[in-house]
Amino acid sequence: MLKEDSIPKTEQDYIALLQVASANLQECQKQYGMNSCFECPKLLDCAVRTSYVKAVYDSMNLGKITDFDF
Repeated sequence: MLKEDSIPKTEQDYIALLQVASANLQECQKQYGMNSCFECPKLLDCAVRTSYVKAVYDSMNLGKITDFDF
């Protein structure tokens, strides 16, 4: 599996990074007994969630800098 700190080069790399970030997020939620990050007091200051959001964004634009609006 692709390491999270690897530099992605292909669409598959971005998907792999997203899968790692998603698994990390789900594990964190499970560890703290939460179904959502919105229940967590660390919501806006969480490295796990920030990594996940970045992985989602990067997988949507394949790492290119764009004016992407959610």
